[in-house]
Amino acid sequence: MANPNAPYAARSIHVPVSGEADLGPLTLLPGKWSNKPDLIGRGWNMIALPFATRPGSPLDYRLLLNQYNEELDFFLVDKNVPNRGVQRNGPATVQTDQMVVTMDYEQDIRQIKAADFPVSGKAGDPNGAIHHEPGLWLYMRDQVKNGIDIARLASVPHGDSVLAMGRSRQFDGPPKIPAVNGLPIGVTQDLDHPYLEPYKHFHAPPFEGLFDPTIPHQLLEGANQGVTVKRTTELEVDTKTPTGGVVNIPFITKQANATSMKSTFWIEELAETGPEGKPRLRLQYLQVVLLEFFGRRDGMPGLIQWPHVSINTMEWVGESKG
Repeated sequence: MANPNAPYAARSIHVPVSGEADLGPLTLLPGKWSNKPDLIGRGWNMIALPFATRPGSPLDYRLLLNQYNEELDFFLVDKNVPNRGVQRNGPATVQTDQMVVTMDYEQDIRQIKAADFPVSGKAGDPNGAIHHEPGLWLYMRDQVKNGIDIARLASVPHGDSVLAMGRSRQFDGPPKIPAVNGLPIGVTQDLDHPYLEPYKHFHAPPFEGLFDPTIPHQLLEGANQGVTVKRTTELEVDTKTPTGGVVNIPFITKQANATSMKSTFWIEELAETGPEGKPRLRLQYLQVVLLEFFGRRDGMPGLIQWPHVSINTMEWVGESKG
């Protein structure tokens, strides 16, 4: 392990064995997670985008849906990144450094299928790269406040930077997937209304016969049918936590401002074992980014909030090579 007193920039990335001690709720993350070989095509994405439609159309946006495969690699940076601090005790001070487990990650996503409505001709080709994201997961080992012990930092090539914080917990059995309404906030919720035609278009029938953008969480629930999960580690983070937030480049802020992100990762230890006799591991996530553009249509002030939802179910496929 790197010297905790060394300058941060001088530390080398250490590739741990999955399950290495002292990583807290991040213990099972190190390594490579993938949709291959057994969970191909379990990644799904939906996003509404500003779109110049034909004259006379009631629409000023298009809804883009993707089915994708993903590779997600985690590497340990350090078990004890020190945040320096002191506490005053009368005329004296006491050192109160915080120690942080820091995990580097890299996410690469390639779509299998894509479609949008209204049709733009810009949905992209199969096997095209649609997302790349480097970032960090943190576990604050001490000096925590209100139980907030984890954080996620992310950078997205569109020009967005994210700091989301939250809480970890572990429990026996499978996760309870929360319901998500994929319809925009600030407009009618009636799918028969002309303004929601893109959502209705992919509602019946669902995209690729599976993905309904109005209830995107149901595919995560479906992936757990017939699977026995012995234990789950939950990592839930939100940019709305105090001092969290999203920062965007000027064009993003003006055109389709990303204002918040909430994501939940579930690391699942299965009753089924792998070739080495260890429990097979799965990783599921549900992420909702709210984009704001165009004025609300329900008489309330402000802008419409469009849920940009991503979900996936992957499995641990081996140690990362670094």
